[in-house]
Amino acid sequence: MDPILQALQDSYHRLLAACAAALEAKEVAAGERSERTDKALNSFLENHQLFHGACDRAQEFVESVRQRIGSECLVDEATGPVSGRVVAGDAAKAGGGGAAVAPLSAVRLEQLSKAVRWQVIDLQQGGGGGALSNAA
Repeated sequence: MDPILQALQDSYHRLLAACAAALEAKEVAAGERSERTDKALNSFLENHQLFHGACDRAQEFVESVRQRIGSECLVDEATGPVSGRVVAGDAAKAGGGGAAVAPLSAVRLEQLSKAVRWQVIDLQQGGGGGALSNAA
């Protein structure tokens, strides 16, 4: 993350320097168009595009981290917290009487998710629910 943040910060500072140079060139030329102002404006445009690229890369990184965190939270929610997990054998030993739900693996969770999606598609198309047995 540090290299992405550093690249974004460096790009921002170069953009500000190019902006200041363009404004200074315009002021020196008394608002008239000159070779110096054109060069400064081109430099500003290039730095502006580079800054947008750095922002896009940072946004992609943030999005990938957000998705990873969301996936981990979904798996954690499906499998339950580590401290709260009860295996079926442990529940019987503890006199729990009821059947405990075994934790789901990420692969099994993905399979179940696909099965649910297929069931929804089947229901939307007016099917009778045969997609669930096919997808599972």
